[in-house]
Amino acid sequence: MNLPIYVAPPSFHGQQLPPAPSEVPELLRQMIELQKLQIELHKQQLANADDRAKWANFYSRWSGEFPELPTSCKKILPALERSYLSFMQDVTERLADGDADVLDNEFAISEFLDRYGIRLAQLGGILNQFNNMAGLAPNE
Repeated sequence: MNLPIYVAPPSFHGQQLPPAPSEVPELLRQMIELQKLQIELHKQQLANADDRAKWANFYSRWSGEFPELPTSCKKILPALERSYLSFMQDVTERLADGDADVLDNEFAISEFLDRYGIRLAQLGGILNQFNNMAGLAPNE
């Protein structure tokens, strides 16, 4: 007795069947186009995040009125950096020389921030601003 053998097509449990071989090149082309779009998007995101480009755009509007500003900022930058690092060294030495519990309670932390935090943050901000402007100076 010969019974017919029935072979069911592969089951993908609700998933789509794989593409026919003739569709594969078109799908690959679409993937490449999508990747090109993603690359362009990443380039735009990097350009938007680039502080130097933002500063160059900002300065370009005023460069006629302040032509020497980037060069001047570049000249004084070492003095600002030295001042900032000296202040940081002073803070670390005072903390190292103090007791082990210098910052172990809320009052001590508040006093530390009042004494050093604001000046350190402001000096760091000033240093950052001058550094950004100095980056626009021509290389000598």
